[in-house]
Amino acid sequence: MLIHPWDAAVDADEWRSWLRTRDFGLLAANGAQGGPPVVVPTHFLLDAGSGEEIVLHLARPNPIWAALEANPTVVMSVHDDYAFIPSTWRADSPGTGVPTSYYASVQLTCTARIVDDKEGKADILRRQLAHHEPDGGYGVVAADEGPYRKMLSAIRGLRLEVMGVRAKFKYDSHKPVELRERVAAALAERDLPGDAGARAHQLRRMGTQ
Repeated sequence: MLIHPWDAAVDADEWRSWLRTRDFGLLAANGAQGGPPVVVPTHFLLDAGSGEEIVLHLARPNPIWAALEANPTVVMSVHDDYAFIPSTWRADSPGTGVPTSYYASVQLTCTARIVDDKEGKADILRRQLAHHEPDGGYGVVAADEGPYRKMLSAIRGLRLEVMGVRAKFKYDSHKPVELRERVAAALAERDLPGDAGARAHQLRRMGTQ
C-alpha cells in the first residue's frame, strides 16, 4: 500500500481509534508451495488494551492452514469509509479536475500462532463472543461443558502477534482547504453509502470536527 506523507496516520491514536469500531477484515497469507496468496474474510478481535494481539477462529477445512504452516507471517487488512470523488469536485476550472478515491485502511503485519488445544480455542471463543454479543444470551463456552464443547473440534484458533502497522487516511489532506470544503459539501449532498464516513474524516482532518 502506497502511503504519501499527507495520507499517513497522524499518530497511533488515529488508527487505533478508527480500528476500535471495526472488527471485520481480510486475513492474507502467502500461498504454500508457490501458490497464490490465501485471502480470508473474517471477523477478528484486536486486543483493546495493547493492540498487540489479534484473536480469531476459522473452520478446520479453511485453506489458510497449510499456508500458515509454511509461513506464519500474515497481514490483517481493514478498509472502510471509502468514496469515489469525481473529477468535477476537484476541478479549479472546468475540465481540469482529476478524480480520486477516498478511503481509510489499516494493515497489520502479524506472526500467526495456530491454537489447537480445546481450552485455548474456548478462550478465543469466549473473548470473541463477549465482544460481538456484549448482552450475553449465548451458552457456556468451555472445553468440557456447555453447548459448544463438541463443536470445538471443527475449528482452529489463531493468535496473531502484531509486528507492524501501516495506516492510511486518504482524504486530500494536502489540498487547499477550499477544495476540501467543496468536496465535503458534495459528499453530504450525494449521501451514498460511505460518503458520510469519508466526509467525517475530511472534516476531522481539517480540524473542524
